[in-house]
Amino acid sequence: MKKLASLITAAVVAFGAPAQAELSDILEEGVIQIAVPENFPPFGSLGPEGEYVGYDVAVAEMIAEDLGVELELVPVTSSQRIPYLETDRVDLVISSMGANPERAKSIMFSSAYAPFYSGAFAAPDIEIAAVEDLSGMTVGLTGGTLEDLELTEIAPEGTEIIRFGDNAATLSAYLSGQVDVLVTGNTVAAQLSEDNPDLGLQTKFILNDSPCFIGVKKGNTDLLQWVNVFILHKKLGGQLNELSLEYFGQELPELPTL
Repeated sequence: MKKLASLITAAVVAFGAPAQAELSDILEEGVIQIAVPENFPPFGSLGPEGEYVGYDVAVAEMIAEDLGVELELVPVTSSQRIPYLETDRVDLVISSMGANPERAKSIMFSSAYAPFYSGAFAAPDIEIAAVEDLSGMTVGLTGGTLEDLELTEIAPEGTEIIRFGDNAATLSAYLSGQVDVLVTGNTVAAQLSEDNPDLGLQTKFILNDSPCFIGVKKGNTDLLQWVNVFILHKKLGGQLNELSLEYFGQELPELPTL
């Protein structure tokens, strides 16, 4: 991704002044504080040069750049995401967060900005487009996972499902040609593609979809509206697709709007 303009700096903060929250305050103060994953690659993690990198970090950088303000990154764990927003530690949460009715009692959600799903992955010459096409195929997955439970229930007759003890064994089996199709999460598939750039791994179909949404504090409707316009603009302009290719190794799929 291109370097940010000089007025944008990414500082990692643990504690500091309260977040501005309202869009007008953010613009006036010239700073936005955004929560990103502390250790959840490829969405966000500490890179080899000591700076946070990942899909969510790149989105946070684009938001700061479009607002024309300084960016302060706030690394968070999953359990910190909503409390940090509610207590004004951050202005936005961009941390691979799914939306559900329980969370929506506490915060507001933007339209989806990133894919997060379990799916079937295979080489370009494997012609499958739906679960029905798995008949006659050998499918590798990690036993006991959500993918295992779901596929076991819906796989057509003639599908050979081979279960492995962990993700490492599952990926090794796919790489060695023991199975035709890999069923796993998109982040696992993305890491496999990154480690093996000549593999040509493609998403064949999505088994279970749970995209990511940006969290906004309740009541900050101006900021939420701006974020939704930002997401729309970056989808139409192709920037989110570029990030999806870079970090997940896949084209950006259709994402829901709220």
